[in-house]
Amino acid sequence: MPRTDSRLPDPRPLVAHVLFRFDVGGLENGVANLIDRLSPDAYRHAVIALTEVTRFRDRIGRGDVTFHALHKSSGHGVRVYPALFQLFRRLRPSIVHTRNLAALEATLPAWAAGVPVRIHGEHGWDVADLDGSSRRYRLVRRLYRPFVTRYVAVSRGLESYLVERVGAPQARVVRICNGVDTERFTPVRGGREPIDGSPFNDPRLWLIGTVGRMQSVKDQTTLAKAFLRALALMPEAEERMRLVLVGDGPLRPEIARILSEAGRSDLAWLPGERADVPGMLRGLDCFVLPSLAEGISNTILEAMASGLPVIATRVGGNPELVDEETTGSLVPAADPDALAREVVRYFRHPRLAASRGRAGRERAEGVFGLDAMARRYQALYDGCLGVAAPHSVPSSDVAGAR
Repeated sequence: MPRTDSRLPDPRPLVAHVLFRFDVGGLENGVANLIDRLSPDAYRHAVIALTEVTRFRDRIGRGDVTFHALHKSSGHGVRVYPALFQLFRRLRPSIVHTRNLAALEATLPAWAAGVPVRIHGEHGWDVADLDGSSRRYRLVRRLYRPFVTRYVAVSRGLESYLVERVGAPQARVVRICNGVDTERFTPVRGGREPIDGSPFNDPRLWLIGTVGRMQSVKDQTTLAKAFLRALALMPEAEERMRLVLVGDGPLRPEIARILSEAGRSDLAWLPGERADVPGMLRGLDCFVLPSLAEGISNTILEAMASGLPVIATRVGGNPELVDEETTGSLVPAADPDALAREVVRYFRHPRLAASRGRAGRERAEGVFGLDAMARRYQALYDGCLGVAAPHSVPSSDVAGAR
C-alpha cells in the first residue's frame, strides 16, 4: 500500500506525464485511465501540461496525483525549458512520459535534469500532418531521438512511421494499444437510454452520432453532410433518423450553418461538451467517427464497449479496431456519399446494426480491456527502471488486436 506516514520518503517511483494541454479528449482520457488503473502501490503520478490544466483533472480518481500547468505561449518550447528543468529537478521523477509531437520537446530538459527514463508516446497525427509526410516534423522527431529512452506507438502505422521514417531503433519501440473501461461503458438492454436534455428521447427515433472535439482533423462537417445525403437517399427516414453531435470547438458554427442552410436544424442536436459520455453513447443507435486521421481512437473503443455498431473512416488505427463487416464498417475519409450509404444501410437493417453492436462489445471485452493495457504499461515502466526485463513488452504487442 502507498505510504501513510508523511514523515517518511515515498518509495514509489514518480511518473511525470507531459501533455500539451490537459483537457477533454481521447489522449487525455487515456492518460486518466492509465493513472487510475495502474497499481497505486507501484507508482506515483504527476500530470504536467505545457499550457493549461482544466477541470478535466477531476476525471482522475486518485487523490495522490499532482497537476502542473506551465502556460506556454505558441511556438517552440525553448522558453519553457527552464521551467520544465526546474520542475523536473523539484519533482525528481523516475520516468517522464511525453505524448505526441507537441510534448516531445520536454524530453530534452528531462534529460538535462537527470531523469533516468524518458518515454515518448505517439497517439495520432497532427492536424498539419495527417499522413506523416511532413519533412519538418520528421526532422523535429529525429532531433529529439537521442533523448528518448523508449517509444510507445498505439498503432501499427505509427510504429512503422517511428522506425522507418524517424529512424527509431526497432528495439526501442513498443506497440501498446489503448484500452477501454468496459465497466463504465456498457450496452443498454432493450433499447436506447434516454439522454438528459435531449429532444430526441422518443424510443421510435433512430439516432446516429459522434463524440469529440469539433476540430478539422475530426471532420464532423462530413458527418453533417452525410446525414443530409442519407435523408436525400431515403426521404422517409426524416420521420425517425436524427443526428447527435457531442462536443465543442471551431467547427461547431460551420456545422450549424450546414444544417441550417439545408433546413434540417430541427433534426440535429449539438449539445456542446458533455461530461456524461457513457450516457450519451447509450442514447445512440449507431456511432460514427468521420476523422481525417487517427492513432487508436478511444471513442471507437468506447462505442464498441457500449454495444454500438461503428462506422469509421479507413485511416490510421481505425482498421485495427473496427472488424469490417463484423463490428462495423469502414469508409474513405472526407466522403459524405460513402458515409451516407452506410448510415442508410444500418437504418434499414436494425438487426444487422444490433448484431454488429454485440460483436463490438465482445471484441472490446476480449481484446481491449483497460486492465490488459495497464499491465503492459506497468511492464514497460518496470522494464525501463530495471525492475523487470526490458523485453517484457515485445514491440509486436497490441493487446491481441488484429
